[in-house]
Amino acid sequence: MKKSAITAAVLGLSLMLAAAPAFAATDAAPASHTIKEGDTFWKLSQQYKVNFEQLVKANEKLDPQNLTIGSKVVISTSAEKKESKPSAKSDASASRKTVQAQSVTASNGTVHAFSDKLQVKATAYSAAASENGKWGAVDYFGNPLKVGTIAVDPNLIPLGTKVYVTGYSHDGLPSGGMIATASDMGGAIKGNRIDIFVPGSSTQASTFGIQDVNVYILK
Repeated sequence: MKKSAITAAVLGLSLMLAAAPAFAATDAAPASHTIKEGDTFWKLSQQYKVNFEQLVKANEKLDPQNLTIGSKVVISTSAEKKESKPSAKSDASASRKTVQAQSVTASNGTVHAFSDKLQVKATAYSAAASENGKWGAVDYFGNPLKVGTIAVDPNLIPLGTKVYVTGYSHDGLPSGGMIATASDMGGAIKGNRIDIFVPGSSTQASTFGIQDVNVYILK
């Protein structure tokens, strides 16, 4: 009698589970996204609420400045990366930037606290269509280009980072140094290099040449 009752209970529970609908998380990001006109990694990170830097790293084979319509962008791996153990490179970068804080004094007397100092090669670009392609005179986030906008390699300087740049010489830029934001990227800007936006024509920007500058990562 007891065996029959248990069997009936198990059978009933199995039927209930089989009839229950399977719910999937509605807020989970899709596995991938098909690129359409106007898409950028930044827009996709906002649309799917995923970390921008992780999105770029998950799609290293794609050029962020030239996303081809119809190509696939990996989206869902960002959640897995949050749980993964940081690489030795990430640890080294973090420790480098947490070395005791220092400060640099601007020509106007303002003191800027920084956590890291980089010596990089700098070039300049203008708002000319020939230099900005289909994106127009805006940075990667869609903001108008202005003095203080610099293009970087996000693997060296994360997008959105505030910096203080010194060592350059150009009439269209503040003398002595300037506060800038790493808010743009460029296909040729790789590694230890930045591209500084300057007002004026592309011809005027070309007079900047290639200069050695100091970039202070501000706290």
